[in-house]
Amino acid sequence: MVFQIDSPPAIALASRLTVQTAAIAADSTAIRCLDWDRDRFDIEFELQNGTTYNSFLIEGEKTALIDTSHSKFKDLYLDELEAMVDLKTIDYLIVNHTEPDHSGLIGDLLTRAPQITVVASKVAMQFLQNQIHRPFAAQVVKSGDRLELGLGHELAFISAPNLHWPDTMLTYDSGTGVLYTCDVFGLHYCDDTLYDEIPALLEADFQLYYDCLMGPNARSVLAALKRMEPFAINQIATGHGPLLRHHLTDWTERYRSWSETQAKAEPFVAIFYVGEYGFSDRIVHALGQGLLKTATAVELVDLHDTDIATVRELVTTAAGLVLGMPPQSAPGLEPILSTILAAAHPKQAIGLFETGGGQDEPIFPLRNRFQELGLTPAFEPILIKAAPTEATDKLCEEAGTDLGQWVNRDRSQKQTQSHDSGLDQALGRLSTGLYILTARKGDVSSAMLASWVIQASIEPAGVAIAVAKDRAIESLLHWGDTFVLNVLEEGHYQRLMKHFLKRFPPGGDRFEGIATYAAANGSPILAEALAYLECTVTHRLEAGDHWVIYCTAKAGRVAKPDGLTAVHHRKASNHY
Repeated sequence: MVFQIDSPPAIALASRLTVQTAAIAADSTAIRCLDWDRDRFDIEFELQNGTTYNSFLIEGEKTALIDTSHSKFKDLYLDELEAMVDLKTIDYLIVNHTEPDHSGLIGDLLTRAPQITVVASKVAMQFLQNQIHRPFAAQVVKSGDRLELGLGHELAFISAPNLHWPDTMLTYDSGTGVLYTCDVFGLHYCDDTLYDEIPALLEADFQLYYDCLMGPNARSVLAALKRMEPFAINQIATGHGPLLRHHLTDWTERYRSWSETQAKAEPFVAIFYVGEYGFSDRIVHALGQGLLKTATAVELVDLHDTDIATVRELVTTAAGLVLGMPPQSAPGLEPILSTILAAAHPKQAIGLFETGGGQDEPIFPLRNRFQELGLTPAFEPILIKAAPTEATDKLCEEAGTDLGQWVNRDRSQKQTQSHDSGLDQALGRLSTGLYILTARKGDVSSAMLASWVIQASIEPAGVAIAVAKDRAIESLLHWGDTFVLNVLEEGHYQRLMKHFLKRFPPGGDRFEGIATYAAANGSPILAEALAYLECTVTHRLEAGDHWVIYCTAKAGRVAKPDGLTAVHHRKASNHY
């Protein structure tokens, strides 16, 4: 064994879930939940070595817990935490990131210790309020804010949006030089060795983790690395895998090198906004999600946390620009807005959104200025007159997707033309049926014409559907979501096909002029459909530029027993 840990023996369950604790610095303890047998993480990862969920306890004059763990560790984690510290004495819970594998036990912790103040970024706090559904003490922090714990422990917070969620921040303890990063610099590798003593064992998983989660946001990685530079970092306490100490410079330089290479090679969209104003953070998150669906890199720029030289460089090199309306009274922003207008050029697309802060810069005069400069409008200005809803989020996501498709239009065309003609024509001879996929989730509905559909299992009754990653309906087709698969009838499908092939504007009503009625799962059934199936998503498989959605069919009906399914013949595979 290459490393000995001074901690109690791991507490084990038959499913090979264990908890390990170890001191990592003065008054600082790691609580590592080891998931030895997990073989898949989200959609991106097929795990070879399991994973861990790391949480940390700092006991100064005040006590802070940094992140929690996955809900599957509820009893193990909370029992171990209670053995270490009286939960009533914990003053703060630092939430660096709100994905359930790190925040899954926050609700249970607050039930036992309601005095805890939750410390998080503004976006993270919004996510937590939707997750926990109860009042709790909250303290919103941003880059540069500090929290004094005593005994030399002062926490500094570093904003790191888009790594890999918009809520992410890093937490630095000046008393120990430990940087707590949650997902950033992590890897899915389960082992009871606490640190990175043998890097050769970790390199493949470290790079896979970067490629899947951080690589798509390479510019945001570089921005985070720049914000880390003023801090003397002795070790990085990650949220997954071993902690990084022995080869710290090597790991961080790999992030830098990979990100610089990727940032140079791909077009990107720069989103300019004021983070502490109106609903900017929520709108930017939705726009960013839409852009990422098209594999477009995103650079987020808070206008209160930048300078004119940086803005000029980003505007000059970006393929697309998005500008959230700042408050008219904000000091010092007029030179930055002037710089954006001066550096923008006709080869770019532009999108504008109101932020709903009450004192927004007027949006239409700016829209007119950009049009005079020759920029292409990516989407109509997004007007925010009330608090955003799920429908607003969907509109913004679709707007981001439209912009991403515009930015990547040349790349998409080249990929279409690059197929071998023989292979392309042979694949094109695979005939399929014609279907309309319809979904409703809360106030949000969507639909698409589908042809890549097959029955995938008999028991349970299952269907597989290929959905392009940049389709608007894709965000309504995650695990547990429901939808209706409408089967079109041969000889009677042209009107529906023509309607659903239209390009709808962001937030547009896909069902205007179409007769529908609600299925038991709430999704629309097309009155003209030959048959329909009510489906629930149970699996998603990444397949190149598509997701393969596997679902179980819960109910179905045929409207015309003698009708035939519409058949779709092609001669080439590079289109539907």
